[in-house]
Amino acid sequence: MMQTGIFSGYFPYTLEETAKVIRSHNFNCVQLDMHFKDLDVSDGQITKDKCIQVREMFRRHHLPVSAISCYTNIINPDLDKRKVLLDRFKEILRHAQYLGSPFVCSETGTFDTESDWVHHPKNKTEEGWDDCRTVIAELAQYAYDHGAVFLLETYVNNVVGSVEETLRMFAEVDHPGLGLIMDPTNYFEDHNIDKMDATLNHVFDALSDKIYLAHAKDVARAEDDGAEKHADIGDDDAAESHTFRGVGAIELPAPGLGVLNYGLYLQRLAKKHPNISMIIEHLDESDVPRAKAFLDQKLSENGL
Repeated sequence: MMQTGIFSGYFPYTLEETAKVIRSHNFNCVQLDMHFKDLDVSDGQITKDKCIQVREMFRRHHLPVSAISCYTNIINPDLDKRKVLLDRFKEILRHAQYLGSPFVCSETGTFDTESDWVHHPKNKTEEGWDDCRTVIAELAQYAYDHGAVFLLETYVNNVVGSVEETLRMFAEVDHPGLGLIMDPTNYFEDHNIDKMDATLNHVFDALSDKIYLAHAKDVARAEDDGAEKHADIGDDDAAESHTFRGVGAIELPAPGLGVLNYGLYLQRLAKKHPNISMIIEHLDESDVPRAKAFLDQKLSENGL
């Protein structure tokens, strides 16, 4: 059966309290966000002993770590900032083996200077592609050298933003240090959101063999003001990756609040990955019980 989990970063507490609260919702795995109120795991402060402390706390609460978050703009156009971001990514890759999972996650970034999610014309140029591929190849090799795997998450406004671009990147960086997170909502735009089942089938027909982890959120049309959408999740220190809810004509709400065909999603996912971790996202803590009940119901309805 599929395992249900959630990002730990939606629970802004001490390490122990975070694990307790997540377990109280009957989750049985987590995607780990590296920030806790009582443990300094900021840039340059991660150690083997701290990682083991984190891992064992979640283990004691029967919450295995399915993956580790390091969502960042890996192709930040400011090269000095890019180095800082990539140094952080490599720091987490080096320590993944002590955190309980080899999988470290990020999207592929944008050349926009103000946002990690807004489209930039360079994203769809060969120059931009080559730059991004070079970074991904470097991270895949670094991951492999340290017993880890970089899990790429496709998102429409990033350099790797479509099924075809995902296939191309995996063909050009054909490496055991690279894998894929499946989040089908990230492939929808104004032109294909009304072709729900055809788009889902296209995604899985092409990419099923590359998946290591799955995400559970939703997708819907929104008023197109061209701007990023962010939610107030009640945590002033929350990462932007947790407050982000879409751009322009597409909104990305919590599972059960959009139009994603969850039955088809889960059925296609289960064909090759029947025991995969399904990680809930794009919500605040107050919505966790509803979102988990929705996902549990869909899993039950589909025998998963």
